[in-house]
Amino acid sequence: MIKAVIFDMDGVIIDSEGVYLEHQLEFARTKNPDVKLEQLFPMVGATKQECWEILEGVVNNGQSWEELREEFREKDIYSQMDYRKIFRPEVRTTLMELKERGYRLALASSTRLPVVERVLEENEIRHYFEAVVSGGQFKRSKPDPEIYLHTAGLLNVDPKECLAVEDSTVGILAAYKAGMKVAALIDERYGFDQSLADYKLQRVKDVLEEVEKA
Repeated sequence: MIKAVIFDMDGVIIDSEGVYLEHQLEFARTKNPDVKLEQLFPMVGATKQECWEILEGVVNNGQSWEELREEFREKDIYSQMDYRKIFRPEVRTTLMELKERGYRLALASSTRLPVVERVLEENEIRHYFEAVVSGGQFKRSKPDPEIYLHTAGLLNVDPKECLAVEDSTVGILAAYKAGMKVAALIDERYGFDQSLADYKLQRVKDVLEEVEKA
């Protein structure tokens, strides 16, 4: 029986991945004007190093992925974001309903904790989560299961009693390796492999139905 629902953030709570890609494309084209958006699709959901190794290969200007990442970080795109505009409206009512049904709620995101906290506060949903965990707290990113195992531990719930809500290939794999049930929010834009998911969601609110089956 499922006792806890653990949400990913980017691509699930906020539809951020396309917005981030546009910023990365703009940056990449300052290095190589011929870069196309489709070439950057594999960056979505990848680990941080893999993400920037992809951009390094696409740009191919002699800079290392570390140099490119550091230069991009200096642009500080996160401070320019209005996270209310890309918030999925059904998330708030979904969290409210899950809480009323007695499920424990947590968030496990690869994004840096200050950004995660800002997203939750701006959209007034921070109070629904008993635990908020960032991949920056760990040496290994998703698809390593460490972030999910740690989050389950904070809730004092067995991983087998958790349902993870994810979208990307690496996120789904991380939750699967942790021994959790996985509900994947369908997103066909970026070629995610969602074959390991136990349930497929057309919208976030569909988890209300699927969690009862898990």
